Amino acid sequence: MKNNSNIKVIAFYLPQFHRIPENDDWWGEGFTEWVNVKGGKSFYHWQVQPRIPLNNNYYCLLDGDTQVWQAELAKKYGIYGFCYYHYWFDGHMLLEKPMESMLKNDNVNIPFCICWANEDWTNAWVSPNADILISQTYGNEDEWVMHYKYLSDYFKDRRYIVEDNMPLMIIYRPEIILCMNQMIDCWNKLAIQDGFAGLKFAYQSAGLDYPVQQDNSKFFYDIEMQPMYARIAGRGMNRQKARDFTTKMMRTTILTWVYNSIKKITGPKILDYDYVWETILATPPLSTKSLPCAFVDFDNTARRKENGWLFKGVSVEKFKKYFFRLAEKTINEYHADKIFIFSWNEWAEGGYLEPDEYNRYGYLEVILDVISHFKKDN
Repeated sequence: MKNNSNIKVIAFYLPQFHRIPENDDWWGEGFTEWVNVKGGKSFYHWQVQPRIPLNNNYYCLLDGDTQVWQAELAKKYGIYGFCYYHYWFDGHMLLEKPMESMLKNDNVNIPFCICWANEDWTNAWVSPNADILISQTYGNEDEWVMHYKYLSDYFKDRRYIVEDNMPLMIIYRPEIILCMNQMIDCWNKLAIQDGFAGLKFAYQSAGLDYPVQQDNSKFFYDIEMQPMYARIAGRGMNRQKARDFTTKMMRTTILTWVYNSIKKITGPKILDYDYVWETILATPPLSTKSLPCAFVDFDNTARRKENGWLFKGVSVEKFKKYFFRLAEKTINEYHADKIFIFSWNEWAEGGYLEPDEYNRYGYLEVILDVISHFKKDN
């Protein structure tokens, strides 16, 4: 099969694998994401917990060699680039060290972009009240300028993902930034002063319509963040397929509810892997700005215990089948050359491409096989 452009897989990248003073205070001395991962337990006989990295590679992202290893591994298996989560709170940053060390280390030779995770940090993992640990506010133009100047060092780096002379900048939840339009105008002005044509803004969508108070024309891409998007946006499917899926899901849900009621079982919510993937594949792009997103798995019980949710029926073989179909859909329906993926290393949410003791390099091998199949001029 021939296509007009190679598909670029961009994996979201979590930097919470090193100690910071704030996490020591909030979660206990020595906390990193590995603490949650190691504490995972199975609630169901088929559930894979705890998740164990291959060869017990509980790495620290302050180790430059680890980041070089990640970049080389990702490129070897067809990953185009990383999208680093960035945490900025009125000039105060969290988990910034891995990205800063990557910028200084030219051996971490992989394209990258940034996603500003612009939410409050809370203790929702362990408390139903979700008490705020550090709040997110957005200041005025002085702070926007300060924030842009920090980011500009990354935008100017040779590895940064730039399209049409515009660095790609993702904002996790723009709908909660009331000054979003003014902030974007400010950043675009500063980017033009730096010799760019502006910034190419994108946002993560969980399937909700973009809020009316924001100017959607300022964004170039709407990333369908999976698997959350499929849970909400199934309304956009072909109606007959939607009815078929809904009937199947209702039947499964009712039977599960009856079984759990009889057995008085409580525990994490279970979702069907095949159902959600079929929803992704049956849901048409919302607009020409839509970009597809894949996911390998999701299981956040290592963080949220019995209040979490997870998928049943997950396998490398199924992921290969679905990812192949998504690649076809990317070319034929989205008319795009990018697929974002959840994720490179969300270990405590069960969404990672990095090798583990259970699947080894299986998910990475899928990426390489599928991307190679759709490579231009194959």
